[in-house]
Amino acid sequence: MANGTRTYGGNERAMKIGIVGFAGSGKTTLFNALTGQDAPTGYGGTKINLGAIKVPDHRVDRLTEIDNPKKITYAEMTFADVPGGRGQQNLDPQTLGRIREMDALVQVIRGFDDGSGSVEPAAEQLSFEAELILSDMSIIEKRVEKLRKDRSDPNGLALLERCLTHLESEQPLRNLGLGAEELSTLSGFAFLSLKPLLLVLSVPEDAAGEPPPQALARAAEEKGLVFMPLCGAIESEIAALEPEDQREFLQDMGLDEPASSRFIRGAFAMLDLISFLTHGPDECRAWPLRRGSTAVEAADVIHSDIARGFIRAEVVAFNDMDALGSEAKCKEMGKFRVEGRDYIVQDGDICHFRFNV
Repeated sequence: MANGTRTYGGNERAMKIGIVGFAGSGKTTLFNALTGQDAPTGYGGTKINLGAIKVPDHRVDRLTEIDNPKKITYAEMTFADVPGGRGQQNLDPQTLGRIREMDALVQVIRGFDDGSGSVEPAAEQLSFEAELILSDMSIIEKRVEKLRKDRSDPNGLALLERCLTHLESEQPLRNLGLGAEELSTLSGFAFLSLKPLLLVLSVPEDAAGEPPPQALARAAEEKGLVFMPLCGAIESEIAALEPEDQREFLQDMGLDEPASSRFIRGAFAMLDLISFLTHGPDECRAWPLRRGSTAVEAADVIHSDIARGFIRAEVVAFNDMDALGSEAKCKEMGKFRVEGRDYIVQDGDICHFRFNV
């Protein structure tokens, strides 16, 4: 490849977010609203539904206005609609195993009457999390028993005993405050209560604009969890409209954007991802990147050859490009930067990588 080419490939690994919860909570309805699919809803499903979802990004839209490119590409995430198991208030081993495969979780909580006459969102959230905690405890107890016998890994044993004590207090591992090295040590266990979690309250149309239940909102705040109410039926209706009709529909409801757009961005942030941007006459694109990654790691997301032959990154902050309207003006105003391979890429950085291989 020649020095400075803007021909990009793509090395990013698809991150998978599991839409989870008890049977009948509204998971598949949410999945369909987000993906535009028509997966069957109701009890008894056993299939995991998969769908790639574009992350709404006004920065890509603005660069498109500036460049008028041939192609526009948003960052994407993969959502997995995980069946809730056989019971309304418990998760079977198969369901727990499927949840363990996910990078992060969105728990859908029933906020509507399913005919039982009982709607208890806060209790449902606690019950679901208890299932995750009990599963993690079972794994740790077996491992601790083995390590206590053979004494082969005293540091690992101490860490697992600390985790077990925390779980016994009915607290998920994500709240334990584990360091990077400890998280790396535990990564092979794929603990369920350690996975990032976002809460969605599935509400009926007539409750879409109402405040969420105080008990659930308070519980989410205490646990440091992002929480939002969302009506799958309304979001599906919005998604089916033409752009102009969408804007009119949202204005009538007093909204700037669909709730699903806020949800998707929240799920993206939950994975601790940012987006850096590339632009030009051929393509404007947002690339997902782990927060804290270096310029050479960002280059590798685009193509391994760019990382291998990395020379420098030419960087403009999106806000500067937005205000000044062109790369030439950014250079003139001193907003154009040259960064090395160890530069920590910031959310919204517009990057052009120079390389030679």
